[in-house]
Amino acid sequence: MKTHAPAANSSSSSPSAAPTAEPPLDCLIVGAGPAGLTAATYLARFHRRAVVVDAGKSRARWIPKSHNCPGFPFGVSGTELLDKLRAQATGYGAEIVDGCVARLERDGDVFVATAQDGMRWRATFVLIATGIVDAMPSMPGLEDAIARNVIRMCAVCDAYEASDDRIAVYAPVDVAISHAVFLRTFSRNVVAVRSEPGEPTEANAALAKQARVSVLPVATSLEHDGRCCVFKLEDDSVHRFDTVYPVLGCNAQSDVAMMLGAAVDENQELLADEKQQTNIDGLYAIGDIVTGLNQISVAVGHAAIAATAIHNRLPRNFREDPEAQPATAADLPSP
Repeated sequence: MKTHAPAANSSSSSPSAAPTAEPPLDCLIVGAGPAGLTAATYLARFHRRAVVVDAGKSRARWIPKSHNCPGFPFGVSGTELLDKLRAQATGYGAEIVDGCVARLERDGDVFVATAQDGMRWRATFVLIATGIVDAMPSMPGLEDAIARNVIRMCAVCDAYEASDDRIAVYAPVDVAISHAVFLRTFSRNVVAVRSEPGEPTEANAALAKQARVSVLPVATSLEHDGRCCVFKLEDDSVHRFDTVYPVLGCNAQSDVAMMLGAAVDENQELLADEKQQTNIDGLYAIGDIVTGLNQISVAVGHAAIAATAIHNRLPRNFREDPEAQPATAADLPSP
């Protein structure tokens, strides 16, 4: 059941001018990564009206193969996982549309979301699952280096596969030391490579010494030679590594939630309570956009918690009341 319509059909750009001919969605899900797609499956199976808006930017797309994702003992690529999650959600009747939400407002008790192309949705609840965008190192052949597992983005996810490699962490010096010490669990040969000038704090310098982590000068270039990553440093030395973890920060995709006054941490990641609700009533947040451990298993847990909380807050949709359920509910679709 589509409840969206182009903004061009409205006589004003204000939220109150949004189409009202159909009842609002029970929930609008912004983002179609593992968190958003899992929430869509839960809500579809609760016989709720929900739409997922997919900007096609899930950071899961970058995963060549994950071996710590539950249920995939032989590993799963990010794109394969997203395809499976999408097939599961749509198989139960969830609607997924391509688009990028640019504005989120309130019209009384209803949220109004407007996409960059003018498409508009009205919803009783909104679930933000927009994730974060990693800052990537400037280097030729970056995508190939990631595909070959020479550049890795998540030590929690895949450092096991880098065990006993020559590992470098490329980041501002204190960040590099912190991550390098974590990686000493997996290799005896881990170094910190500065991404910018700066000296470590006394405590971090002592930590690096204790963990036998060398702290190298600032890198002036980073290249992938087909097998290894090659750093050239400001002292003209050249160093080769089997694996490099760049930790250069990220951009939290929290702008639309912040338009409503949603609280964020120092990284602009959304703060949420135990039910995944932000400080804005009816606005929920799940996955990497929420401050905490960025893991697929955490994201799908967030989704289950938030979707169930939203279902329990909505008016009862007893089975004998077809008006309270999506049109697909009568047929009980399944993947």
